[in-house]
Amino acid sequence: MAIYKFKITFEDFDDVVREIDIKSNQTFEDLHKAIHKSTGYNAEKSSSFYVSTDNWLKGDEIAYLPSERKKDRVVLMENSKLSGFIEDPHQKFYYTYNFDRPFDFHVELIKIILDADPHIEYPFLARSSGEAPKIILQNSPQAVDPGVVVPGEFDFLNELNFVPEDTDELEAMGEMGINEEEREEDDETESADEFGDEFSDTEGFEEDTHKDDY
Repeated sequence: MAIYKFKITFEDFDDVVREIDIKSNQTFEDLHKAIHKSTGYNAEKSSSFYVSTDNWLKGDEIAYLPSERKKDRVVLMENSKLSGFIEDPHQKFYYTYNFDRPFDFHVELIKIILDADPHIEYPFLARSSGEAPKIILQNSPQAVDPGVVVPGEFDFLNELNFVPEDTDELEAMGEMGINEEEREEDDETESADEFGDEFSDTEGFEEDTHKDDY
């Protein structure tokens, strides 16, 4: 029985690496669950492998818990043996985990071992480097859930439940703030001008008074 050694990396966190040994007759579901046993994420999320080119362009989709819309167009992980999709000794698969809040991975076959080790239970985590990004519940920073990424430098947007469609609204808010500042500056300028005019009139009055004395 041949053993496939896959290297798995996060697309956006290339310092996080996993290598998993798995039997050629095991399924993509087995690989899917092995990946998330190594990351600590909940494997029961809608996810897909895609047969990929060397440039990570997606081809045929192999899905886990697909949506109703996709069910008739994809093959299922639990029915798909790895050996049926290996066409190259360095075969690549693009892998998306959790379509609600996705993480993307690069999965590459890096070695084919001809004989399984009888002392190893497969899938087997052969290498683990780097910590998988932490994920939390949206409304509970203490509760771990693989559906939501820990907020980063844009925390204030997450606090507002910001979505891309809110861009116009956010810009409008910014413009309102700028206009408000401009209005405050205009009010200060008007006040200064009013005071200046009064002062000028007073000086003029004093000069006229002295002229009358002569």
